[in-house]
Order: sequence, then C-alpha cells, then structure tokens
Amino acid sequence: MIMFSFVIDNSIEPPVAGSAAKVDEGLFERIGAGDMSAFDQLYRDTERTMYTHALSLTRSHDEALDLVQEAYVKVLSAAHLYQPMGKPLAWMFTIQRNLHLSKLRKSSRITPLDAADIENNSRFSYVEDPEDRMVLEAALTILNTEEQQIVLLHAVSGMKHKEIAETIGLGLSTTLSKYNRALKKLRSYLEERGLHS
Repeated sequence: MIMFSFVIDNSIEPPVAGSAAKVDEGLFERIGAGDMSAFDQLYRDTERTMYTHALSLTRSHDEALDLVQEAYVKVLSAAHLYQPMGKPLAWMFTIQRNLHLSKLRKSSRITPLDAADIENNSRFSYVEDPEDRMVLEAALTILNTEEQQIVLLHAVSGMKHKEIAETIGLGLSTTLSKYNRALKKLRSYLEERGLHS
C-alpha cells in the first residue's frame, strides 16, 4: 500500500511502505566476476526501487518493466566498471535514465500513462489498493518528472529524502521543497475531485 502523508513539517518523516534499498557495493565486483547469486541479490535488493524510478520516467507500466529489464542487463554487463563511490543506486539510476533517453531519442515520442493500466492491470504489482492507484495516477498526471521521482521514490520505495537527494543529484533542501510542493499539488488535485478530505 502506498502511504502518502500530506505533512508539510519537514522535521516529520511520513510513514512509508517498505524500506529503502540498501545496496552492498561489493555485489558489483562479484557480478563483474560472473557471480550470478550476487546479481540475484542485487535484483532482490533494488528491483522495487528501480521499477519506481522507471515508472517515473516512462509513465507506463509496460514500458517501465521493459526499462527495468534493460537496465539490469546493462548493469550485469557493466558491473566490472563500477567504481565504489557510496552511491550504487545513483549509478544504476543513471544507467536506467540513459537507456530511457536513448529510447526516447530513437522513438521521438512519450507514451502517456493510460488510466486503465493502473485501474485494471493486475500486473501493476506494487499498487493494489484502489485509492492508492488513484493517487498514483494523479501523481503521474499532474507532477513533473522530477517531482514524480521524488514522491514515488519516497512513497513507494521508502527512500529517505537525503538518499533521494544524493541519488538524483539535488540538494536536500531542494528535494524537500519539491516534495512538499508536489504533495500540495496532489492534495489540491485530489480535493478538487473529492478524492481526499
């Protein structure tokens, strides 16, 4: 269940579903040496966060799944190149974002999210509650890409704001500000439609 909290007080961490992906940087060296159990562990540790990031980029469940798969194939083939920097998710997000941008350049189009994808697609594995689906649809409809990334990574993947800021390359205060503005937009949007009180 996605837990959105419309708390504007920056000192209070809203409740989140799950916990942020903690990535052992040593996995990349093992993957680079051909250790598939290390790759399986990396996948288990990061799959939900990578999917959330991909969804914020593509706005399409099916395209997000494809992008995640492509990103993991690239991570598998490039793991030997990883240099420990303390930010393994940032490296993986960069790979995923670059693959997405490359695909956009090739196709020169953006596929909008179809509401039916969220409401009727049983494969939308992380969003089972109908109200959460409405909130997710609203987030993907009215928020810009950066706001989507921040809100989804925090609400769905459980990442702390500091981790998000480091991962997407923003300052913590900027991340918090964008998060709060995004929540205000969502609250206003949902209240206008009678979906939030």
